[in-house]
Amino acid sequence: MHILGFLDNGVPGEFKYFTLAHFIPLIIMGIIIFLIIKYKDAIRNWKHESSLRLIFAFIMIIMDMSYYWLVINPNISTSPVEHLPIRVCGWACIFGSYLLVSKSKTLFDINYFWVFAGSVNALITPAVITNAGPSHYRYYQFWIEHTSLFICMIYMIFVHKMRPTWRSYFKSFAALFILALIAIAVNKAIPGANYLYLEGVVEGDSILNILPSNFWLRFGIMFILANVLFVIAYLPFLIKDIKNKLELKQIIIANEEYSPSLN
Repeated sequence: MHILGFLDNGVPGEFKYFTLAHFIPLIIMGIIIFLIIKYKDAIRNWKHESSLRLIFAFIMIIMDMSYYWLVINPNISTSPVEHLPIRVCGWACIFGSYLLVSKSKTLFDINYFWVFAGSVNALITPAVITNAGPSHYRYYQFWIEHTSLFICMIYMIFVHKMRPTWRSYFKSFAALFILALIAIAVNKAIPGANYLYLEGVVEGDSILNILPSNFWLRFGIMFILANVLFVIAYLPFLIKDIKNKLELKQIIIANEEYSPSLN
């Protein structure tokens, strides 16, 4: 295959949802996540664990950067309408790579909600690659970048015991709101731009296409939806915290009941 052909986009509809080409990356991601959870203690104590994180971080940053390298191909558009770095998943990949290197709590806080509340849509309906099947680099770049987001966060949660808090919620939402303001300004300045999908229908079949095209109505619904998804993403830790508090309360009550009997 000619190298430019591999780097080109394919034809519309080349990639189809819920086919083998869709499921294989998700299965591979699931297997890696399972192995991380199963062997988390062994990974944590492995003498080369830090090197493993560096390699993983390098892969993530290269995958994100190579999305922009594709514009070297004269057959792919270099228009600022499509190729400015104003993407949640793109920044989540950059933050994730630095998170792996630095173990920064701030980067973890931002990325946790961006990934588990926002990037899930990209796995379910990857509308941006409907014209790029397994015979094109864009297919591999997309799936490695997006599945690595989830693998990165699971790795930091289980291997390095990091977790979000309510403060993380507000920190992450503030960062998302700032990115949205930038996207709004760029969308208004560049005709045809639709960063963060705030301007209307998304190319390809996306869940977001059910939203109204009116900007303020669309923005309001996305604002509410983002909050709902953030809360859902936080539920596992919220439930765990509530359970721990109830168990602690039961222990305290049991100790109070036991203490008088000693007297």
